[in-house]
Amino acid sequence: MTQVDDRDQRILTLLQKDCRLSNAEMAEAVGMSASALWRRVRVLEEAGVIERYGATVNPARMGLRFEAIVHVQLTRHDREGTGAFISAVQNRAEVQECYATTGQSDYHLRVLCRDLDAFNRFLEEFLFRQPAVASAQTNVVLRTIKRNGPVTR
Repeated sequence: MTQVDDRDQRILTLLQKDCRLSNAEMAEAVGMSASALWRRVRVLEEAGVIERYGATVNPARMGLRFEAIVHVQLTRHDREGTGAFISAVQNRAEVQECYATTGQSDYHLRVLCRDLDAFNRFLEEFLFRQPAVASAQTNVVLRTIKRNGPVTR
């Protein structure tokens, strides 16, 4: 585990806000030389603090206007049943996120589809055909309040 100090946190905040900033721009904003900043970023990458870089895509602009949170309960909790479910979910483009949690539901999925008909097909042709799935409850997302907030300590 790498110790993240205040300067590292400022670097991480800048990168999470805009990972296309140049090394020189970040160095100036943090108050250090470009070469020192580059070394610190490398250390954060090698330690796994920075997992990857990417772009944030607007789902609605991609034609994906239906979003739901699906709470899934499994009938089986053995290694084979849960493993098959996890593998199936990881390979579905509609599933943007999947969390194993405590509580009434075993898994929570954030699902994006073009429309309600596409979501219904996702449920009928995929989710309800998974042998380990006992039930699923859907909450339709009406409006996104916050997503992809920066990770800070």
